Amino acid sequence: MKILHLDANHPLLIKQLNALGYTNDEDYTSSKEAIEKIIHQYDGFIIRSRFKINKQFLDSAENLKFIGRVGAGLENIDCEYAESKGIKLIAAPEGNRNAVGEHSLAMLLSLFNKLNKADQEVRQGKWQREENRGLELDGKTVGLIGYGNMGKAFAKKLRGFDVDVLCYDLKDNVGDENAKQVSLQELQEKVDVLSLHTPETPLTINMIDSEFINGFKKPFWLINTARGKSVVTKDLVSALESGKILGAGLDVLEYEKSSFENLFTSEIPEAFKYLISAENVILTPHVAGWTIESKEKLAQTIVDKIKTHFI
Repeated sequence: MKILHLDANHPLLIKQLNALGYTNDEDYTSSKEAIEKIIHQYDGFIIRSRFKINKQFLDSAENLKFIGRVGAGLENIDCEYAESKGIKLIAAPEGNRNAVGEHSLAMLLSLFNKLNKADQEVRQGKWQREENRGLELDGKTVGLIGYGNMGKAFAKKLRGFDVDVLCYDLKDNVGDENAKQVSLQELQEKVDVLSLHTPETPLTINMIDSEFINGFKKPFWLINTARGKSVVTKDLVSALESGKILGAGLDVLEYEKSSFENLFTSEIPEAFKYLISAENVILTPHVAGWTIESKEKLAQTIVDKIKTHFI
């Protein structure tokens, strides 16, 4: 089979596919329109998030057998149409779930212990101990929305703490020894920390809005390492201002481009200006699953799944 690589990934991906006898071509710069003109020559292509794969593109891919996405989500692909054409969709959430779990925990502990704030103050010659008194995670209740690969990885990291972990998911019977599955109502009644681990779907876009936030019984901390469009930023800011949300760790933002590579092309929104100035907010550039180890594991997962389905 001939495979076209549309994004650079760990070298093992092409090396191992070459060893399996596949022909591997690379094109990391051509426009989507240019790729459409040649995609009929290929049996498969591998992408991260360079551009959206829509019906027109899929119709041009007359011989396509699979699409490999070196990442967890498939929202940039018209999955229903691809599957209707018999195209196998291969993602790799197993490859970066550990990285996401560790990043989620790092954000939470940093928020609780005011690490970013304290670090900046000491660098400025300020030695403010009482103002940087932290919180302990022990005794808290952590709620996870979405209990797939990423949610389970975070719950596993929390096992070393004396915390109650609850999860809410649309699928039944996903709870395990690390998290008790509950209703959304129970989650909103009990949690001190809310962490999102959901894909981007019509159900999750704008999910965390003022109505949803105000449904929580207690003020809570928010961690989002999932998808930026799940959180309405202006509603998050309102909740931070009122104290309903005590602090937020955001690896993703609703302003991201679909490629996840950039933020703004125009004026910076007022809500984002608030976030970048807030001491109880930690921001990272969509790197929760972006570690040295996950780069290799993501590539290996794609190779292994191609071998499973096409050898």
